[in-house]
Amino acid sequence: MSIAPDPAEIFDRAVAEGERRLDQSLLEATATSFIAGFTIVFGIATLGVVDALVEPQFGDVAHIAGALTFAVGVVFLVVGRSELFNENFFDPAAKAVDEEGTWLLEPLVRLWILTLAGNLVGGFLFALVFSVDGVLLSGSEHALSRTAEGIVDRPMRGMFASAIIGGALVSLLSYLLQAVNSVGSRITMAYIVGFLLALGPFDHVVVTAIHVFFGLLFDASIGYGALAEIIVVATAGNFVGGIGLVTFTHVAKIMGAEDDQ
Repeated sequence: MSIAPDPAEIFDRAVAEGERRLDQSLLEATATSFIAGFTIVFGIATLGVVDALVEPQFGDVAHIAGALTFAVGVVFLVVGRSELFNENFFDPAAKAVDEEGTWLLEPLVRLWILTLAGNLVGGFLFALVFSVDGVLLSGSEHALSRTAEGIVDRPMRGMFASAIIGGALVSLLSYLLQAVNSVGSRITMAYIVGFLLALGPFDHVVVTAIHVFFGLLFDASIGYGALAEIIVVATAGNFVGGIGLVTFTHVAKIMGAEDDQ
């Protein structure tokens, strides 16, 4: 029976993983981010399929069923070790705190920009593949369009607050992955977080942007200006939740535990 790591060990694991991520070459970081972008599309597309199948007979239960399906996409990300934006906040930040004499701001900004750009490009391109006539089950297009319109119709303050929660939830996943010792535990953590993210639904910039892009592809009543606005607002909220609420507080907790020893 394995023993759960203490805060100091969690921090050491995060530092090692953060160093690996920050040391990636441009090609590796871009490819990893691109892979994560198209991987999460599996969860989004199947959410639309399940919604189309379940909603006509069971109404709101379709939302729960879709969330259960979407979570599989997050499992794919974690098992495949690809990187979704703000899932890579905690580990690189831990490395920056551990590094003496520098906050590693340039490598951090480089990593986050590459990750966000790669996620969006990979996700948008794969969404184009799913939008080809005959790929998705009939009715899925309507379900995805309805979701996209619901996202766009919300007030910006609501989206920003939702993105704070989504950013905190996904960054918390990074911490939890360093606190478990087995592949099975990592899969469980990924699935739970993916389910909660979709159940809210809480905004993660990449997931939300791909949802809206699907709506654009399926002729929802939205425009590209709305997509751009959503990316900006959701990114800002994810930073507040992911860096401000989760990353800094957990790093402070771990550093405080080390100081007490």
